[in-house]
Amino acid sequence: MTATDLPAKPYRNTTSNAFINKPSACASTRDDSFAAIDWQAPWLCHLKQLGYISEVITQMSASRDDSVQTDKIKNTPDIIAKVLNSALQKHADDLLQPLPQIKPALNNQAHTLQFVSQKALLAGEAYENFIGTTGNIPTRDNLHDLFNGSIWLTFPKTKALLNYYHMLEIDQQGIGASRGRVRDTITVFDENGAILVTAESSIGEALVDFDWQESLVAPRDKWDNPKQLNKQAQAAVYIFGHALLEKLLHPRKALCAHSIVINVTQDFFALSLSERINLLDQKVADYMDALLSEPDVSPRKLSPLPILGVPYYWAENANSSFYDDSHVFRSGRRSQS
Repeated sequence: MTATDLPAKPYRNTTSNAFINKPSACASTRDDSFAAIDWQAPWLCHLKQLGYISEVITQMSASRDDSVQTDKIKNTPDIIAKVLNSALQKHADDLLQPLPQIKPALNNQAHTLQFVSQKALLAGEAYENFIGTTGNIPTRDNLHDLFNGSIWLTFPKTKALLNYYHMLEIDQQGIGASRGRVRDTITVFDENGAILVTAESSIGEALVDFDWQESLVAPRDKWDNPKQLNKQAQAAVYIFGHALLEKLLHPRKALCAHSIVINVTQDFFALSLSERINLLDQKVADYMDALLSEPDVSPRKLSPLPILGVPYYWAENANSSFYDDSHVFRSGRRSQS
């Protein structure tokens, strides 16, 4: 079977009601870390279909202690792709909207997004090219791909835009030892990115300038609480990088995201979380489109952000002394690349 022979339609019937009600029969034992996910963590709150995904994955993890289910679990591959497809379809059905599509590039047509087995990716074919020409996202039964798929669900326009630029660069530069500055920038943001959204431009400017006091400490009362949204808030961070979400299973103070700043009006914070993310997806796609078109684009255009320093992300940062660690909260203005 070739890549273009793969089905372009979503798995509407792949996951039956029996799976939803008894996910233990469709679980995977390939990654013991699923049980370590804290689904209440503030950095996960913005993920679409979080409730559905967390319920299914939690039940899968619990089933691992049931020896009666062991053989069934071992013989059911590609469970993460199935969970993500069900979440994707459920979200579309809830909103009465069509499933998202891949952004067409290089004379390829748009394809409906779906998650497929990693085995569908043919030997020698670039991952990004495969997605761009089929709409199919190769997915392994591990945490990394679960979080990657969750970001596709949450920011489909931005993820499609990034894949589009990967394809353009691969077409022009080929696949070599070096990705080049455009693809390096995409990869760093895709794996480790965060989005600072603010209605107070000084907060974003301070972050870019490594001024932690003026971005994270002094305006703390202006920051939104992910678990208790505040219409009067003026700043919030939403994680984009799926590898960063995986690292946050074991939070460390030194974890640093590569961030962008999106300026919005105060009306943004009056929106529901779902409305915020829908609007933000388009804004981030537009921002990255402009950034990746710049002749001097590089990962240095992304601003360092010690992620546990985000207000309400970590209990210890309620004390301003948390930010006194100069090894984490480094001083100095970044030079331009």
